[in-house]
Amino acid sequence: MSDDTDHGIRFGRIAAMLPVRDMERAHTFYTTVMGFRKTFQNGDPVGFMILERDAAELHLTLQPNHKAAPFNVAHLMVGDVDALHRICRDHGLRIIKSLQDKDYGLRAFVFEDPDGNRIDVGQPL
Repeated sequence: MSDDTDHGIRFGRIAAMLPVRDMERAHTFYTTVMGFRKTFQNGDPVGFMILERDAAELHLTLQPNHKAAPFNVAHLMVGDVDALHRICRDHGLRIIKSLQDKDYGLRAFVFEDPDGNRIDVGQPL
């Protein structure tokens, strides 16, 4: 597909950048609860980290004065939304929008990570 706006540029991956107040707490949450693995970090103390799981990539940036936005900051597609919902609930995460089948073809819910970042999770119906 080519039109006047693509300029011959092929886009690759794009990753969500989440601000976190405590990098170690965020790292622990995303690796032990969500199953990501750290692939890169920078700074001393660490101010930036890349986490990956399957096709998902997440960037964390240390922002000690971070105030969470009152809207979704990332959307994550998963293969088993019910299982991830159970994990979030079992770890006491705040569920912003309950798990339900949506009229736009996804089974979805929204949770907050330990820094209040809202992540919309979906699975095609």
